[in-house]
Amino acid sequence: MSTRRKILVALGLVTAAAGALYAFRLPIMLNALGVITDLRHPRAPNHPVPWQQGPETAAQSAGERPPNIIVVLVDDLGFNDIRSYGAGNPLVPTPNIDRLAAEGVRFDEGYSANAVCSPSRASLLTGRYASRFGFEFTPTPGRMAQVAPMLVAPGERRLPIITHPERTKDIADFDDLGMPASEITIAEVLKPRGYHTVHIGKWHLGGTAETRPQNQGFDESLYMESGLYLPEHDPRVENSKQDFDPIDRFLWPNMRYATSYNAGPWFEPRGYLTDYYTDEAIEVIKANRNRPFFLYLAHWGVHAPLQALKSDYDALPATMSHRERVYGAMVVSIDRSIGRIMDALRAQSLDENTLVILTSDNGAPGYLGLPDLNKPYRGWKLTLFQGGVRVPYIARWPKALAAGTHFAPAVSSIDLLPTFAAAAGATLPTDRPIDGVNLLPFLRDGASGAPHDVMFWRDGSYEMVIAKGWKLQRAQRPDKVWLYHLEQDPTEQHELSASEPAKLAELKALLDAHNAEMKTPLWPSFIEFPVRVDKTLDAPEAPDDEYVYWQN
Repeated sequence: MSTRRKILVALGLVTAAAGALYAFRLPIMLNALGVITDLRHPRAPNHPVPWQQGPETAAQSAGERPPNIIVVLVDDLGFNDIRSYGAGNPLVPTPNIDRLAAEGVRFDEGYSANAVCSPSRASLLTGRYASRFGFEFTPTPGRMAQVAPMLVAPGERRLPIITHPERTKDIADFDDLGMPASEITIAEVLKPRGYHTVHIGKWHLGGTAETRPQNQGFDESLYMESGLYLPEHDPRVENSKQDFDPIDRFLWPNMRYATSYNAGPWFEPRGYLTDYYTDEAIEVIKANRNRPFFLYLAHWGVHAPLQALKSDYDALPATMSHRERVYGAMVVSIDRSIGRIMDALRAQSLDENTLVILTSDNGAPGYLGLPDLNKPYRGWKLTLFQGGVRVPYIARWPKALAAGTHFAPAVSSIDLLPTFAAAAGATLPTDRPIDGVNLLPFLRDGASGAPHDVMFWRDGSYEMVIAKGWKLQRAQRPDKVWLYHLEQDPTEQHELSASEPAKLAELKALLDAHNAEMKTPLWPSFIEFPVRVDKTLDAPEAPDDEYVYWQN
């Protein structure tokens, strides 16, 4: 029997077993989907990446050129994961990130542009609210509308996953769900100034020729094709599976250990994924030491599925729970990445005139079952409570930014594009609104005041505004508002909508005016996931749990 015939038979069996027990049918279905992924995208063994080599000699000294710019974007890093912020986990050291903060600027109120990965990344790269160009919802395979109900056993959850499978007929293939090529990215802004532009790691902004990095201003792209850090049964890896999490159950049989270079064939990375991306980032630094470069290093760490190197896992105390220890070891690998990148810059005499930014695309998720990742803030990834959008945010540029600086006013990842343009002497687009603000006048030139009077976030009917120390969230599911005075209540303990009707009306008007400027979403949402604000996913449910619904 041919392989294709075997797959068709397997899928037929899955369909025929639709009335079988949940515990029986789900693994069969998910494993069949994983097999299909392997057939569509075979992986070659690892091979060297043919990075383009810059000039052997420099036309200008490193200090005279525009600054090199490196963005290290960590995935799902919690506010409390870093010792420089909050308390951190006292058992998980982050010395390299702490040093980066001590030698640069620590933004005390740094925000991601969204509470979930893809719209946040689109905003970071364009300096614009992603809703301005219709990138409202996270690209998700349409099959999730069919699979999602089967990921939760009947009666398992009080708050249901809500699906709209009828909307999937209007949704293109997963790869087609991307950021429009008409958007102008950081890479496109910097290229006229002679920058060589490189992307490494996660993209999640479209997988077609039109939407991949090479058509968005990047000269080179080492592209994460799937999401395993190492093969599941590799002897070097320590895994942690969260059986209480339906998404985790979906990821394990469907993720693969794979990358590609400049849209070429899939091949296997070399070693643990975080270390592999760091190895290749160092090669990029070496290759471009004699010309200005922009490196967008978008780590997959510390996103699920939770996988750590055994050596990092074994170095942490055995008193930690297995899950906490795996996650902590993943944080350690990110910290090691920062240290190695900074060492590489020093080795190439690029240290003084390289602007390095470290931040996260959103807060840590509650579906990992680790309760302290965003402390002291409430909420998780997918929520607009502070835990979902307050993130570590550090800048280091010795030539221009004073070491040991703390910057108190609120900043956002949308500020990176205008700030980089100013640092490089590049020109901003003039044919569209740029929502970000150039931070250099505040950081380098002593400007007073705050970069932003007002900032917005939106995920379908769930939206938020922060204006002059006040914050309003508004949702349709549940039909509710949350009003907080952040200057007096930064951890959102005292909801004030009933006692502050004038402020409530003022902020609602700001949201309404902002929404009037936004574009209709490029594709509809078809899944709504409940997220409890104050509990991890594995915690027992209670009737009085506060919750929101995230729309994919």
